[in-house]
Amino acid sequence: MTRPEDEWGFQAGAPITPELTAMRLLGGGSAYEAYLAFDEITYAPVVVKVVRPGQAGDATSLRGLRREVEALATINHPGVVRGLRHHLEGERPHVVLEEVDGPRLSSLIRRQGPLPPQQYVALAMDLASVLHYLRHVGWVHLDIKPSNVIMGAPARLIDLSVARPVEAARPLTYEIGTDAYMPPEQCVPGGPQVPDFASDVWGLGATVYHAVTGYRPFDEGDPDAEDRIRRYPQLVDPPYEFPDRTPPQIVDLLVSTLDADPAARPAPHQISELLAPVMEALPRARLGGLRAR
Repeated sequence: MTRPEDEWGFQAGAPITPELTAMRLLGGGSAYEAYLAFDEITYAPVVVKVVRPGQAGDATSLRGLRREVEALATINHPGVVRGLRHHLEGERPHVVLEEVDGPRLSSLIRRQGPLPPQQYVALAMDLASVLHYLRHVGWVHLDIKPSNVIMGAPARLIDLSVARPVEAARPLTYEIGTDAYMPPEQCVPGGPQVPDFASDVWGLGATVYHAVTGYRPFDEGDPDAEDRIRRYPQLVDPPYEFPDRTPPQIVDLLVSTLDADPAARPAPHQISELLAPVMEALPRARLGGLRAR
């Protein structure tokens, strides 16, 4: 939890910079706040991630912002949010991102429960497309989860704050990501298995599982537990069973993405190939994340 003195507290109409006017707070993390703002340069709404007041001179926070800027400059895919510009020095280091219209997947599940097949199949294919591209450019996201997906046509992956080249991910010696959506190799850094491209396949599987069922695939762990198994139930537990209505091919696919062995998880292009005939059998219209064909 952040202290009030470590929050900017910009109200609607307050200047973040001379070109950026706050509209409303969107949220944030331990190192930054995110605002919807009006941008005088693009003359449109944008998202601004600004480092918290007490961390503007913190080397770790600034290194994370630089890493995100590098990711945004490297990754160019229609299913990933775009960076517009950045300023990494001064009182308010920040990055300006395009505003992606649509609800977060986490909000959609919270409001309406499980998604219909037309939406979750399209979502899985959109995310598989992104992961296939990331393999080609040699990057991993490492934090795929419902709150980092904006539903639209296509669905868009946001928040590249922990993304990095795969060569920089493999030797990690500390946990990175979000506990409930982390694969075993991210839960046990420095173990026999290391974060790799297959780690994002796990994130895809856990995210789409949540969309299909309305609940997460594993128990919620204790974030304060020193024992890894208490903190990360996915290290020993199988995923919860699917509702009876779930198509068997969807069950089989998602279970395979959550295999404890990274080598046993399907590649992104295999996910798309397996889902293509399922998509073809569904109604053609795509709503709130479904492509019109």
